[in-house]
Amino acid sequence: MPILAKTLSRIKQSPTMAVTALARELKAAGEDVIGLGAGEPDFDTPEHVKEAAITAMRNGETKYTAVDGTLELKEAVRAKFMRDNDLDYNPEQINVGVGGKHVMYNAFVATLNPGDEVIIPTPYWVSYPDMVLLAGGEPVPIATSSDSGFRLAADNLERAITPKTKWLILNSPSNPSGTAYDKNELKALTEVLLQHPHVWILSDDIYEKIVYNNFVFTTPAQVEPSLYERTLTVNGVSKAYAMTGWRIGFAGGPTELIKAMAKVQSQSTSNPTSISQAAAVAALNGDQTFIQSRNAAFKKRRDMVVSMLNQADGITCRTPEGAFYVYPSCAGAIGKKSPDGKKIETDEDFARYLLKSVGVAVVFGEAFGLGPHFRISYATSDELLRQACQRIQNACGALT
Repeated sequence: MPILAKTLSRIKQSPTMAVTALARELKAAGEDVIGLGAGEPDFDTPEHVKEAAITAMRNGETKYTAVDGTLELKEAVRAKFMRDNDLDYNPEQINVGVGGKHVMYNAFVATLNPGDEVIIPTPYWVSYPDMVLLAGGEPVPIATSSDSGFRLAADNLERAITPKTKWLILNSPSNPSGTAYDKNELKALTEVLLQHPHVWILSDDIYEKIVYNNFVFTTPAQVEPSLYERTLTVNGVSKAYAMTGWRIGFAGGPTELIKAMAKVQSQSTSNPTSISQAAAVAALNGDQTFIQSRNAAFKKRRDMVVSMLNQADGITCRTPEGAFYVYPSCAGAIGKKSPDGKKIETDEDFARYLLKSVGVAVVFGEAFGLGPHFRISYATSDELLRQACQRIQNACGALT
């Protein structure tokens, strides 16, 4: 039996990955399961991106690269930040890692000391608290609500900040709620942060390009340039370019922080895959028009899912501004009994009931720090989503 680190007892396996794995296992066993847990687009990586990777292989670009990214990719990232966000970074201010999660983990390992606090609005992406814990910090969740659109209020942020606060994590558009902050909403938060110069901002913008209804995306360092020197702006190619498996994330930030992150990376993964980096250059520098058509498909799915969920007994679902998730409340189902007499006491019970009774796999809300809710990813076909929502309606109708 190996001697395991005590740190492992503070964290849990990613619930979203666990649900996805369970759905796959059940399907492989012949069960009729519709999996709505995966946080990845069902679209394929664009052809010009795949061709760039093939060309890189044929040209022998299969060796080690600089630890935190090739100069070519850093220049593409620089151009992206300037083009999309009006943020000006030099190559020494860019970190490229093995996905956005890796970039954030590098940042936390490089900056957190025991007892340092990281403010995380709920509902949050499941990995934020556990990455903070692994790096020795203390996650400080701040609850939001559906009534506020799952947005962090400025006065709640002010109350949460202590002398121990090191970071605030903002994720817009959000996983799991799809909530996005507009410029004025971000401005209210940055006004608070200006009064607390010891607090750094980690802005997770991975869903930046997946927004609807003419929503205009902005990021904190863009809204308040005075925060530029203490903001790490994180992004990547996974979501907008359907490149989840290529594992390329990146960030722009102050030189000292970026150097520290590269130092951590030099002793863990070293460079991201050279082929994936070449593909990411093509994604960032190439044609972007396909994103609009894919967003139109996502919006159609979003609208159908929201409508059908709101027709299910005990379910209420707000319409998100971005990403490809909805985060409905199942409060109306709590306390009811399933046909076999079992009482639904938590959102985890509800999620298990959906899987067992109608073969729909969702992620329960407590995994994201806020219940009673559940998350659905609508990054799958229209027909499967329609079937899944009909099944959820049937399951809810069978509760008494």
